[in-house]
Amino acid sequence: MRWWISIGAGIVAAALLSSDVGGVAGPGQTRLLAQGQSRQQVDVQLILAVDVSYSMDVEELAVQREGYAQAIISPEFLQALKAGPLGKVAVTYFEWAGENDQKIIVPWRVIDGPETATAVADDILKTPLRRASRTSISGAISFSIPLFEVGDFVGARRVVDISGDGPNNSGLPVAIVREEALGKDIVINGLPIMVREVSTSMMDIENLDVYYEDCVIGGPGSFVIPITSRENFKEAIRTKLVMEVAGVRSGVVPAATRQPRVSCTVGEQIWQERWGR
Repeated sequence: MRWWISIGAGIVAAALLSSDVGGVAGPGQTRLLAQGQSRQQVDVQLILAVDVSYSMDVEELAVQREGYAQAIISPEFLQALKAGPLGKVAVTYFEWAGENDQKIIVPWRVIDGPETATAVADDILKTPLRRASRTSISGAISFSIPLFEVGDFVGARRVVDISGDGPNNSGLPVAIVREEALGKDIVINGLPIMVREVSTSMMDIENLDVYYEDCVIGGPGSFVIPITSRENFKEAIRTKLVMEVAGVRSGVVPAATRQPRVSCTVGEQIWQERWGR
């Protein structure tokens, strides 16, 4: 079953009205009770893991940065924030490329209103843009897993938001690392970037959204929002963050429970065929 999100104000409003806002699952409740004495409780810990591989051009990188910054200060995001039981979330933002290339741009910060949201958005925008080689979605997920256990915050929900414009071609197979994350009650959502024509020279694949649905995302309510044009880049990011903060439950079968429609090692296969290693 494929689930596409239509982008626009309507879906944002529907998400806020129909979601299980701030719903605390059993594991989340246990985590709050166990760690709440020493760490500040928030509705959700949200990791924004952003692709900066060379297949992304400089304009895309800039629009991506602006999209996250503008989403965090948007009225829709702040409305979703306040609808939660605690009215606050913890966010960290890092950029990734190859297996061992992850750089934290904004360490864990609490967002509980316009002032803290603006401070986080400003920090995202002021860091110089960079690009790096290879695409390791598995490396980004591996890097994310221990981040939930450090810092001053503990969330009822733990979400990794992965954006990227190609399949995994470096590091461990993505499906293996995804299973590790799901075993720790981490939800993974996807933002596949599909704004250019598929090019074998850029290690692209057809139907990147399907790859993300079947090989990357997972956990209760996990979802994919494909970006198919530069014009809806920022709107898609805003919609995705609103849904994550609101705790929207989709009808998608978790990726780990269904047979993939595409090989989850397709990126590694393409790299091997092209470079022989």
